[in-house]
Amino acid sequence: MVLSPPFFLKNIKMAINVNTVYTTVLTILNKEQRGYLTPFEFNNIANQVQLQIFEKFFEDYNQYIRMPKTDVEFASRMDHIREEFQVFEKTGPSITIPAGGAQTDNVYNQPSDLHRFGSASWNKGVNSPPIEILSNRDYNQIKLSPLTQPTNNFPVAKYQQDKLTVFPNSSPYASSDVTFNYIRKPKDVRWGYSIGGLGQYIYDSSTFDTTSLVLNSNFFPNATLGTATSGLYINIPTTSSGNGVGAIVTVSLTGTGAVNITTANPTIVVTSQGTGYEVGDTLTIAAGAFGSSTNAITTTPITTQQLNSANSTVGSTNFEISDSQQTEVILEILKYAGVVIRDPQIIQAASQELAQDEVNSKR
Repeated sequence: MVLSPPFFLKNIKMAINVNTVYTTVLTILNKEQRGYLTPFEFNNIANQVQLQIFEKFFEDYNQYIRMPKTDVEFASRMDHIREEFQVFEKTGPSITIPAGGAQTDNVYNQPSDLHRFGSASWNKGVNSPPIEILSNRDYNQIKLSPLTQPTNNFPVAKYQQDKLTVFPNSSPYASSDVTFNYIRKPKDVRWGYSIGGLGQYIYDSSTFDTTSLVLNSNFFPNATLGTATSGLYINIPTTSSGNGVGAIVTVSLTGTGAVNITTANPTIVVTSQGTGYEVGDTLTIAAGAFGSSTNAITTTPITTQQLNSANSTVGSTNFEISDSQQTEVILEILKYAGVVIRDPQIIQAASQELAQDEVNSKR
């Protein structure tokens, strides 16, 4: 499926804010003291609802293809579905397994985030011609005649077990030989939070990133080296031994006057999480960055616990489907919420509203 540029220019759609949806759902549930939906329950339900609506796009698209069409602006159902798709459409090369390895033959692995295959092009041919996908039977038939043999300008492939076996078998090989055009799945929805002093959930609007450092995580120097003036120093920048950038720390050096830097002093606390970090990376604070420090300080290596992960609660991810779907998202979540809190009236009311919306959309 290749989308043309005009669809991107007609209507720039915004993603649905996860906090808006969660607070709306809680407001409706709590209006008559019907129950409560925890962040964990909400996140699981929200992911299911987003995937459900996302898959329905393809069913609707297939149906609209067979219906009478209109070119009236803002009224075309086909245009609307294409606008929904464009957020998830990607192009990219094949991948090697293991990652970073060499491509050694004419069997190309599809991208790891491919959800629905659209097309593929062969970059060894003139102007990167499209690859025709054939069954085993059809491929065996075209091999029988010299006139139908595949060439770099007329390539064919068999698509099996998430791999493209491309013909002609033309060495040398590289993962960039093939470009995939495909649809990826939406990212998982996440309402992130911290715990307040009264045990309440406080929304964390920062973007969830598994390569960010955990806020307020502690580090220490990995060696005894140099001196600095004791005190509390904020907004100290760091560099990384890997690809990580942006972490800001507070340095707390105890003692009086000029003290030695040791593996236990100072304490280094992350106040801005940065991004791009991996387990085993180290942070470095430049010489003179705080308290007239005489030497650069390199921290102990980053551990799994010091990186954000799917098990942490900090950081949020909005819905990726567009805000035109917000009403359906809320109603679907309420329907599932009725199951969680065992309230059949919520299930019935939400289901009836969704059924009516479905009827209206198909008229």
